[in-house]
Formats: sequence, C-alpha cells, structure tokens
Amino acid sequence: MSAIKIDKKIAKYRVQKAEDKSAEAASAPAAPVRFEPAVEMTHDRQGRSSKVVRMTEEVQRPEMLVGSTYKIKTPVSDHAMYVTINDIILNEGTPYEQRRPFEVFINSKNLDHFQWIVALTRIISAVFRKGGDVTFLVDELKAVFDPRGGYWQAGGKFMPSIIAELGYVIEKHLQTIGLLKKVELGDNEKKLIADKKAEFEERTKQTDAFAKSHFPDGAQLCAKCSTAAVVMMDGCMTCLNCGDSKCG
Repeated sequence: MSAIKIDKKIAKYRVQKAEDKSAEAASAPAAPVRFEPAVEMTHDRQGRSSKVVRMTEEVQRPEMLVGSTYKIKTPVSDHAMYVTINDIILNEGTPYEQRRPFEVFINSKNLDHFQWIVALTRIISAVFRKGGDVTFLVDELKAVFDPRGGYWQAGGKFMPSIIAELGYVIEKHLQTIGLLKKVELGDNEKKLIADKKAEFEERTKQTDAFAKSHFPDGAQLCAKCSTAAVVMMDGCMTCLNCGDSKCG
C-alpha cells in the first residue's frame, strides 16, 4: 500500500470498523462491467484473423440475448436441424461495443442424436461463456469425419459429417458478427479463375453427377476446399473455387 502525505494539521480522527466498510460497499452503486478497448488479434494457419475478448466470471447472462437460427438439412436424416446461436452485447452503446457468442441450441425432430446434441451444445456454450479465442472450435468441428461416409451438399460441396457442417455454421456466424475474418481471393486471382472457367466451358463439355453445380460439368473434388471445381487447365489440375493448383 502506498504512503499518503498529509499536509494539514490533524484535528480529529476515527478508527474505521469492518461494519463501516460493509455499509459503505452496500450503499455504493454497482459499477457496470467494462472491457479494455484494446483488441487482441489471432491468426490461424489458413490466414484468417479473429478478435479475442477476454471475458470474466463477472459477465452474467442478461434477460435478453440477440440470436440467429441456421437450418441444416442433410441427406442422411429425414428431419432438419435448427442451430440457434445467441450473442451477448458487450459495452452496449459505447464506441467499444462488441458482439460475442454466448450460447448455442440445436433442435431437431430426430431423437437418434439427442444425447450427443445435448452434450455438444453444453460444451460449446461453456467455451463461448469462458471467452478468449473461441474460433478454434471451427477447425475442430470441421475436422470430424463420419466413419460411414459424408454427403454432398447442393452445389457440389462435400461435407464429411453433420458435426463438420455445424462447424461451418459456427464459422459463418462468427464471420457475420465480425469475430472472424473471411479469407477472400485477390482481384488478380478472381480474374484468373473467371478467365480459365470461361475458357474451359468453351473448350469442353462433360457430363457428371454434379450437373447442378455452378462450376463446369465434370469438375473433380478439390482436396483443399472440398468443392467439385477442379478441372484440367494448361496441363495442370486447377480449382476454380479456391485457386489451388498442382503446379503451384
């Protein structure tokens, strides 16, 4: 404790008791929970950057949360899954206002997955409330593979499991609230992909099971982005979705 210098003459004094401290603390207005304006940034191997907010146990669940609901319809189940992610707004009405995921709920008529759905939502919600860098959940969930095999989404994108699609949903939500930055191709890469796509469509026409895809017919699966968009261009297999090429 630092020393206090007294410049004036002491006229009287009184010893403060523990009861006085308790009464003073009870009468004092509760200070609102504030967070430091400094933002910590993290980067993953894919080049994505995210904002990290260190929440503490003092952050209690408010009566109302802002949320978004996403629908997951897979060919491996007759019933759709509805994923609701609720966000807490920190420092509302200030220049430091931020939105953070606070809890997640999954609802479905299919009771076959009831146990793991409950367990997964509780664990993910606990990680959200803990704070810090929660973006690691995206990569962990997307890396889960179904031993019975995955499935194809509309548009030719391969999904290794239902859990992996849940990871994509959380990734989309974190990008929406600004917690995770979406990696986009540069203008030169976009132009190159568009030119090669137009050239390939003019040169050849192929028939394949993924005819409904917006990529050229007959495109193969890309090992990097799991999209049926790989075609042979200039003697090299090139992905028209992410730009990945075997020739570098």
